[in-house]
Amino acid sequence: MTNIDQNDTPDVAEQEGEASLASQLEAARAELKQLREESLRERAELDNQRKRMARDIDMARKFANERLLGALLPVIDSLEAGLSVQADTAQHLREGMELTLKQLLKVAGDNGLVAVDPTGLPFDPEHHQAMSMVESATHAPGEVVQVYQKGWLLNDRLLRPALVVVARHD
Repeated sequence: MTNIDQNDTPDVAEQEGEASLASQLEAARAELKQLREESLRERAELDNQRKRMARDIDMARKFANERLLGALLPVIDSLEAGLSVQADTAQHLREGMELTLKQLLKVAGDNGLVAVDPTGLPFDPEHHQAMSMVESATHAPGEVVQVYQKGWLLNDRLLRPALVVVARHD
């Protein structure tokens, strides 16, 4: 009987080991299934977030100028009102244009646009473009004598250089 008992003991231990391995395998499979599901959910969430961001960027591009253009509407209204006036004097037309220009410059300034008018200042190649040089006894060499066209800065970045005439001495 001892032989049989000895043979039975390894079988029970072997069966318990197999049962333990089977339960470990089943637990690993359940964990793998859970991880796959989590991975799929996270991928779907990332894809949805990417699509949302692309939509938001598209809308931002589409309506980036909305505030600026809304601010320009009163300027357009002023121009249309001025053009609709029938027999009026040149002085009234000039006054209307001056007021409209003030409105336009205010809108531009509120949106970061600043004029560069360097008359009497030293020539700055970063903000000015020299069109010509002239002899001048009243201006220092390198000083801007005349501005053909103002320059413009947008939020401190050059949008257009000022076209200028610079003084020189021989």
